[in-house]
Amino acid sequence: MKKLTDKKIAIVVTDGFEQSEFEKPKQALSDEGAYVEVISLKKGKVKAWKDKNWGEEFEATIAIEDAKSADYDALVLPGGVMNPDTLRSDKNVIEFVSGFLEADKPVAAICHGPWTLIETGKLNGRKMTSYHSIKTDLMNAGANWVDEEVVVDNGLVTSRSPKDLPAFCKKMVEEIAEGVHH
Repeated sequence: MKKLTDKKIAIVVTDGFEQSEFEKPKQALSDEGAYVEVISLKKGKVKAWKDKNWGEEFEATIAIEDAKSADYDALVLPGGVMNPDTLRSDKNVIEFVSGFLEADKPVAAICHGPWTLIETGKLNGRKMTSYHSIKTDLMNAGANWVDEEVVVDNGLVTSRSPKDLPAFCKKMVEEIAEGVHH
């Protein structure tokens, strides 16, 4: 029995996202029956980052300005350095991401992905992890940062790097299957 057959999941990326942190969670969600939509700053091709160079291109089917958090059950934010640095400066992205946190819907962010969450102003008191280089940014945003493979705080799933993907994907699927976390 698939765990996510009635779930619609948003993955938000822009050029420079870490390819493995996009592909593996997307596959894990699809394997469990979820409907996954790729959202970016505009519709069309987005280019991944892989092994210190540009990776493959993937199709974003929805522009962020046309996306509404109410239409989705959960959100996934892959890392990569360029990707969240660009996303966190876009007001439509922050509004979209904030909607998930405000509604207590599951959010899964890995590596540099949590950088985008900082701009929502909604991390105070949340237990999180991330790539070590953004630890101080998360702590300054009020998060309780820990160095662990995967951290779950009331539906918010975070991990440090691609090496944590197996644990990240497992917990992400679990939390999304549970649904809204009041």
